[in-house]
This record gives sequence, structure tokens and C-alpha cells, in this order.
Amino acid sequence: MAAAPVSVRRMKLGSQGLEVSAQGLGCMGMSAFYGERKPEADMVALLRHAVAAGVTFLDTSDVYGPHTNEILIGKALQGGVRSKVQLATKFGISPDLTEVHGDPAYVRAACEASIRRLGIDSIDLYYQHRIDTKVPIEVTIGELKKLVEEGKIKYIGLSEASASTIRRAHAVHPITAVQLEWSLWTRDVEQDIIPTCRELGIGIVAYSPLGRGFFSSGAKLVSELPDNDFRKNLPRFQPDNMEKNALIFERVSQMAARKGCTSSQLALAWVHHQGADVCPIPGTTKIGNLNQNLGALSVKLTPEEMVELESYATMDDVQGDRILSTNLNTWRDSETPPLSSWKGN
Repeated sequence: MAAAPVSVRRMKLGSQGLEVSAQGLGCMGMSAFYGERKPEADMVALLRHAVAAGVTFLDTSDVYGPHTNEILIGKALQGGVRSKVQLATKFGISPDLTEVHGDPAYVRAACEASIRRLGIDSIDLYYQHRIDTKVPIEVTIGELKKLVEEGKIKYIGLSEASASTIRRAHAVHPITAVQLEWSLWTRDVEQDIIPTCRELGIGIVAYSPLGRGFFSSGAKLVSELPDNDFRKNLPRFQPDNMEKNALIFERVSQMAARKGCTSSQLALAWVHHQGADVCPIPGTTKIGNLNQNLGALSVKLTPEEMVELESYATMDDVQGDRILSTNLNTWRDSETPPLSSWKGN
């Protein structure tokens, strides 16, 4: 088995004491959404290789599978691996992907179910996967606070939350991390969400830092995807948009060649250079790709090179929305109801 090319430094995520590897591993594609579920034995080997290489921050969710990704990770954590890992999972999206829940009973039941599937005593970082706009965020965080006090979770996170929701949540209990999509071609979070996190001392976890694989393969990625890969339906991956977006990949690839690295390493290095409070979590199902992603940690970019990279993927250059517009995708929500409106238990 090939060794990882570089050592992985550690970083403090947020200001409550959580320490993780400076690059994590997104585990979704091992079990869900990116084509068929991958062979369990291969994925266990990949996960254990990642941990041995120093990638100890693993990211999953109860909706991946659903449930099967947590079970997979639970198996990989056996044999003494658990003590080396900082494990993040999420709740809030119904298994059929049609609803978002943040009421206290759901929060508690979801947490306890994830603990059972993972085979652990406590979840290191527990995110609300999407914000339930029917339930005041104070109510959801209030239940998560109880779970912290009971030792079932250690730190609280939010995923795809607006700046106002982050502030309201943080006022109830310190939020350790906010997970959001951030890459060279998805940068709207820089306007108010990133500054809010930094003001409050909240760590930033960047998912899809390689543009869901775009910065690894460019336009040819689409032709290689199986029919049941959800990326085939994303606006940016549609033929007309991809034809124009391919120019972005071409420019990044040319710069990567000058730097002596791959296009994916360059795009990932750009995320790493956003600050010491940012942890990208690229996903992969191949050990070779994981090792290549780790190589991004040794790619150094000057301020001028950062500006050059960003000029390749301006808002005018990137064609197509990052997501499908559906009822579920109230991504980066507007506002949850005020606490005074809550009539639940």
C-alpha cells in the first residue's frame, strides 16, 4: 500500500478545544449519491489508510445511504482506530430526502441512532445538516446543548446555515464549526458567512473543495459518471454550462503545470490558503486519490498566485447554479421562526 506523500499537520477547529487533521475526509461518496455503493472491504481499507496517513477528521451523515455510511465507518473504527479519529456526523434530513427536521425529539432520536450505528460512546462533532425553517434554531441548539451535557456529543456544528442563524445558534451554545461548500468556483460564502464565523471564533469546514470532482477531471468528468450519480443533474454539469466551465479547468491546469502539481492539488491548496481556521474535507474512494489530495498541503501559493487563480473563476465565468432548486434545498436558510413562536415541547 502506497504511503501518503506528506505529513498532515494538526489544527484547532473553532475555539472550544477540538483539534483535527488540517485536511479531513468526506465519506459520502463511499456509500451514497455518487453512483453505486463501493465495496465495503475496499472502503474500510481506505479509511484505515487515511487515518494511518494522518487524516483523522472523518465526515459522515445519517442520510448517507441512508445509514450505511455510518455503519461502514463504525466497522473501520474497530480495532483501536476510534481513539485516533475525530468523527463528525450530521442529522436533520429525512431518509427520503424530502424533509428537514430540527425539533427536540428528532434531534435526540437521531443522535442516539447515529451513536448505535457508529458503535461509539460519543460523537466528536455533531452538525445540523440542514436548517429546519419551521423550528426556531434556539430550540434545536437547546436540545443539542443537553446532549453535550449528557456526554453524547462533544461539539456542535451547523451545515449550510446563514449568518443570522449562526449568530442565534451561537448565543445558545458555542458553535464549534460551520460546514459549507467552498471552492474556487463556489465563493458566495465569503460575503457574510465566513466573516461571521471568524468574528465568533467558529471553525470553517469546506466540503466539495474540488468542485465535486470538477477540478480533478474537468469536462470529461461528466461522461465518466454513472447514470445514478446525482452530479449529472447539477446545473453546472449540464452540457452548455460545462462547455464554458471547461475553460476554467483549462486555466487552472495550465497554472498547475507551471507549479509542478495537479489541477486538483492546486484547487485544494487554494482552499488551504484561505486561513488557519479552514479545514477542507475532499472525498474520495481511492487510496491513490487520497494520497494525491494530501500533496496539496505542500503546495505553496503567493498572494499574486491566489489572485490569479481567483481571476479564472469569477462569478461571471462560472456558469450554472451549484445546486438543484428544490424544496429541500433551503440551503443557507433565510431565517428560522423566533423562539417566542415555538409551541412545541
